Amino acid sequence: MSSKPDVHGSVCYQNDGRVVIVTGACSGIGLAIATAFRKSGAEVLAVDVNESGVHELPEGVRFHQADVGLEDECEAAVQTAVEEWGGVDVLVNNAAIQPPESYLPMDQYPSDMWQRMVAVNLSGYAFMAKYTLAVMRQQHAGVVINIASAQGHRTARGVPAYGPIKSANLMQAKQWGVEYARQGIRVLSVSPGAIATPLVTSTAESQGGETQLANRHPLGRIGQPCEVANAVLWLSSGDASFVTATDLEVDGGLGSFAAFADPYAIE
Repeated sequence: MSSKPDVHGSVCYQNDGRVVIVTGACSGIGLAIATAFRKSGAEVLAVDVNESGVHELPEGVRFHQADVGLEDECEAAVQTAVEEWGGVDVLVNNAAIQPPESYLPMDQYPSDMWQRMVAVNLSGYAFMAKYTLAVMRQQHAGVVINIASAQGHRTARGVPAYGPIKSANLMQAKQWGVEYARQGIRVLSVSPGAIATPLVTSTAESQGGETQLANRHPLGRIGQPCEVANAVLWLSSGDASFVTATDLEVDGGLGSFAAFADPYAIE
């Protein structure tokens, strides 16, 4: 008997006519999400505080510079999408910071670092949702997706701000999902494991190095930004119409691997 060939199924989504806002869209996971939506036909507003990655955005994506830690700039970003395309169908809250110098115990944490982490990673999600949900209520339709983190489910040393805030991002999605469920709006979160982004690369050494970091995942590797984008496209589609107020872990099995389990051998 011949062995079965290694054949993988594939899914394609059509988002023609949909309006999508992605924050932190000029690099890493945000760039992959913005690219995937645009390739599937959506009108995409790429929101980012940094213009340096604009050249990476695919043709047809509109860039809007904004600091999501400032409420008035979040309001302006949403208004830009509404003025340009008449509404908002999907919001992806992705913009977040975790600079290498933020890996400190709580008693050594600088006040300005704490305030900035809260402003961008927590308030930024809330401000973007505030103004987008108001539009979606009028439409009686829409999807909001928070990009959370595996660190929102379990913790480690040196992340007294990032980890708890990511946990709050999970609860934001659950609370908003319950709040707006009868108004045609679904809200979800996605929790990536280690993904090959500039953010992860810049902090890999503080997490034991890329080889060790990859080996903590049962699949034995670091994930790719497109793998998170694929999950977001599914969750925002009609195929996930009965899914809301919950989280999808895109983490290579990290969340199921017990801390006391025997480690995988590094090959």
